[in-house]
Amino acid sequence: MKKLIADKIMELSPYKWYGKVTRVVGLTIEAKGPQASVGELCYILVGKKFNKKVKAEVVGFRDENVLLMPLNSTSEISPGCLVEATGKPLQVKVGYSLIGKVIDGCGELLDGMSLPKGLASFPTESAPPNPLLRPRITETMSLGVRAIDTFLTVGKGQRVGIFAGSGVGKSTLMAMIAKKSAADVNVIALIGERGREVKDFIERDLGEDGLKNTVMVVATSDQPALMRIKGAMTATAIAEYFREQGLNVNLMMDSVTRFAMAQREIGLAIGEPPTTKGYTPSVFAMLPKLLERSGTSVAGSITAFYTVLVDGDDMNEPIADAVRGILDGHFVLERQLANKGHYPAINVLKSISRVMDDIVSTEHKQIAKKVRGVLSTYLEAEDLIQIGAYKRGSSPDIDQAVALYPDIIRFLQQTTEENVSLTDSVERLVQQFGKEVL
Repeated sequence: MKKLIADKIMELSPYKWYGKVTRVVGLTIEAKGPQASVGELCYILVGKKFNKKVKAEVVGFRDENVLLMPLNSTSEISPGCLVEATGKPLQVKVGYSLIGKVIDGCGELLDGMSLPKGLASFPTESAPPNPLLRPRITETMSLGVRAIDTFLTVGKGQRVGIFAGSGVGKSTLMAMIAKKSAADVNVIALIGERGREVKDFIERDLGEDGLKNTVMVVATSDQPALMRIKGAMTATAIAEYFREQGLNVNLMMDSVTRFAMAQREIGLAIGEPPTTKGYTPSVFAMLPKLLERSGTSVAGSITAFYTVLVDGDDMNEPIADAVRGILDGHFVLERQLANKGHYPAINVLKSISRVMDDIVSTEHKQIAKKVRGVLSTYLEAEDLIQIGAYKRGSSPDIDQAVALYPDIIRFLQQTTEENVSLTDSVERLVQQFGKEVL
């Protein structure tokens, strides 16, 4: 113990490193010094007596100048302001007493109150678990959403993308999962959201019951780009902390697209070349670093859900394409279904869970596959059926699809108040469709 304390003392520097702001260009602050490394947290001392501190992070270097990106407003920064290096990256306070709280991207309570006592410091950025030490996904996770639990079964530690345009029900689906899933704790990150929607989500969608088992991290669209990135990193760090305590954690992030847009802003500001649709190379380097941190570890699991905004419902835009290639499955929310009043608006034929076959029973797998086939058969022949061009008896498969289609649609629909477990959903699937399709 004494040796450990002595080693820590030897690591301490007797000096503080300072630099001076030379200019502010767009989103970046250039400073002559201090001695610092990329990712290090610095304080810019502002005010007449330099008694206020603005948090900033080192994002790069230009010639002999340090490039910083602020986590707060830059309104009081002027030439000559002192820049103080901390010697370490941003850390946040985490612990069980954080559950039920709403915090910002730096880990401070959003209502301005002081953090609870007894929290431990935890780095916002860390390496993903060693792939050889990751346990395989072998257990199902009940989410309480019938369409997912039966046709897109999720396992503990799986990472899933929720792909949708605006206004198709992403937030409602996230709230359903938060309230109904079998996870020990939820961590929800709202990245780049409109300020109005934050309270709407907490009070209308999540509710008091959902919040009492949840840590919420909020970085609204008006905040600096770096704060939006830190919001995603902080939420992931909090989920990692609870995973290391042996818990099964649900991490929900809305949205990865706005995280990528924030990184694009930073990349363009420090001189990166724009590539695919204006996104810089650092965006596609950051995505796997963020998304790979969730999943299983030897202690616990993080089951993660990342929403992806798709412009004009284009599922092949760059961010959607990159995220789909990293994750273990994706749910596609379709505007056409939402327009018909079909909620949750999940298109099960366009969605996939890459671990479902490994974690469900053979009977469940077979019936789900057959029902998907029936649904596909109906949709392929739907135009003929609707205009009356199909004659009954021409195809046994289409006849079966016409008979079962209304029941399948009713089975897939679910209100936000309806509580169902994975076991209940699978039993209903077997009883309702088992004899019909096998």
